[in-house]
Parts: sequence; C-alpha cells; structure tokens
Amino acid sequence: MGSRLDGSTVATLRPRLHAAVESGVGDMIVDLSGLEMIDSAGLGVLVGTHRRALRAERRLVLRGVPPRVMRVLAITRLHRVLKVELSPAAVA
Repeated sequence: MGSRLDGSTVATLRPRLHAAVESGVGDMIVDLSGLEMIDSAGLGVLVGTHRRALRAERRLVLRGVPPRVMRVLAITRLHRVLKVELSPAAVA
C-alpha cells in the first residue's frame, strides 16, 4: 500500500483488496506501515474489505498502523470494528 489511502487512490486499491479476499484463506494481513494519510474514502475501503472478508469467512487484519492513522481509527471508533495488530513499540 502506498502513502495515501484517499479518494485519489481507492479506485485502484479497492479491486486489489477485494480480489485478495476472494483468492485466499485465513486472515488477510494488510500492512499499513507506509500509510501517511487516510480520508473517509480510505476508511470506506477498509470497512468494505472487512465486510467482504467476513462474508468469505476470513478476517481483515491491519498491521503496522502508524500513530496518525490509529488516531483516525480511534476517533471514528473503527478500531473497535477492525482488527488492528499493535506493534511491540506501540504497546510499550
């Protein structure tokens, strides 16, 4: 994933995420460590992918979530809906 997950990038990213959900089994790990900015369109893609994963009996797991993005997830309370793996540095 690039540095932005917003209205300008979701059109290309959404089909890739959905295809990944359909083509695999088990947890689907998405590394967000390089993500610098997310907007409502990006949040929508994550929620949509989460729902699609649940329908496929899978789980979307967000890994390496930067503090700035984690704040957005917390403000929107999506951190309670989406599975977020905290890095050891974030827990310490």
